[in-house]
Amino acid sequence: MTGKFSERMYNALNEQIRNEYFSAYLYLAMSVCCSEMNLDGTAVWFRKQYEEELSHGDKMYKYMIERGARVKLLQIDEPRFEWSSALEMFHNALGHEKYVTGLINNLANIAYEEKDHATLSFLQWFVDEQVEEEASVEEIIAKFEMIGESKRALIYLDKELGKRKKD
Repeated sequence: MTGKFSERMYNALNEQIRNEYFSAYLYLAMSVCCSEMNLDGTAVWFRKQYEEELSHGDKMYKYMIERGARVKLLQIDEPRFEWSSALEMFHNALGHEKYVTGLINNLANIAYEEKDHATLSFLQWFVDEQVEEEASVEEIIAKFEMIGESKRALIYLDKELGKRKKD
């Protein structure tokens, strides 16, 4: 039951719901890895990112229901779960966010091509959110690169990352 969506838009939205929940799963794996590295503040940061990605999936889910569609929950792949450092995790997170930006842009393109103005309007929030997501991770990467091998600075940055509130 595709509701008020074209088949193409319906399938793309279901796929994006899977991608949002996979993103959550990936960030949860990063949080676990940080905990194992005794970077508890960074673990909190990734845990908040996990929660944010869950909310993105929920937002799409609710939108589809609102438009009369039956959401098809697709299988979520197992995420990577080992990294050598927090910096490597953030580089991986940035690459992932850039990938998701491409997916969101593709969804907007489909909505435009299908003349689905409601969905195009709905997706604008996600387009804007991706700009913020990438900028946030880029800023953290710059800080990690700035501190280099300093253990004291790492401890300080870890504590700062742990102060993140839910976005």
